[in-house]
Amino acid sequence: MKIKVGITGQKGFVGQHLFNTVALFPNEFERVPYHIDSFKDEQKLESFVSQCDVIVHLAAMNRHDNPEVLYQTNIGLVKQLINALERTGSKAHVIFSSSSQEERNNLYGKSKKEGRELLAKWALAAKGTFTGLVIPNVFGPFGRPYYNSFIATFSHQLTHNEQPTIDVDGEVRLIYINELVKVILDVIRSKSGNPLFLIPHTSVDNVSEILTSLERFKEQYFESGIIPELGTQFEVSLFNTFRSYIDIKSHNPIKFVQHMDSRGAFVEIIRLNVGGQVSFSTTVPGVTRGNHYHTRKIERFAVIKGKALIQLRRIGTEEVLNFHLDGDEPSYVDMPIWYTHNIKNIGDEELYTNFWINEFYDARDPDTYFEEV
Repeated sequence: MKIKVGITGQKGFVGQHLFNTVALFPNEFERVPYHIDSFKDEQKLESFVSQCDVIVHLAAMNRHDNPEVLYQTNIGLVKQLINALERTGSKAHVIFSSSSQEERNNLYGKSKKEGRELLAKWALAAKGTFTGLVIPNVFGPFGRPYYNSFIATFSHQLTHNEQPTIDVDGEVRLIYINELVKVILDVIRSKSGNPLFLIPHTSVDNVSEILTSLERFKEQYFESGIIPELGTQFEVSLFNTFRSYIDIKSHNPIKFVQHMDSRGAFVEIIRLNVGGQVSFSTTVPGVTRGNHYHTRKIERFAVIKGKALIQLRRIGTEEVLNFHLDGDEPSYVDMPIWYTHNIKNIGDEELYTNFWINEFYDARDPDTYFEEV
């Protein structure tokens, strides 16, 4: 039997990543549809709750000019969820996202701690299963600048001609969104509760050190197309986060510099401060390659002969981005993570394409998921 998973706040930063990752395991999980209006209609909320084997409660307000509004909103959402659980007699495994700010003297942290305690009390009385996740600072692609993370804010600023400033420098304990989602999936699979689950951070860095790395990514990658040195998994995660804030429409495709003489042309395809794998393909007219996406890999498509259409679509969205590349003016497009992509020969001759990816191909862990653009 598949585990039916419902995610409140599935359009939010953590929610969208969890929602999309659950879909990678179709034989194990089934996603229960959720709409933000469910908390405005008792019947809709009860219908949602009654369908779920697992409810991951992520819906919350993170920031507001009036902290009291933030506190009342978050506590109110928890109470509404508990009322729906009680009215439906639900035995769902409820997983609640709290924050390491629980112990800080602010109303956001207070709302999270009290919300976790209210759900633990419900589970005890109803003989239900509850897990209260206390989560460190989370970063990753597609977070909202000025809202979810200082890393989101810095990355947005650096890719939009703005200069970040540090209000308070200090040590920050972090977890990457993919790592957090893995923990949540492990909790779901365990089918056991824990009212106080302190999720460990996976990296510790100063705000100024992170900004220095992001500025390096801007100088080398955003401005010069150089893949920077990425010596640790944290740096790969930080780089993929940075890349997600680049305006894909205006940034691509990127033309190479051609050096012409009597012999022909010379084009430098890629400068690397990191390893990986380089491949080459020919594609006959009318044929499409790809229609897949990656959740961690960094990849470049470079068209050196023929005419190509490269298409990208972010998972969970409908907008398709079209980029036309021509070997007469060699150019490239880099593939963002969580964007399904393809390349089609739209010319009358063979298409020649160079591919670079930052990992050797591993059939046991390909990080390649097929979905039509």
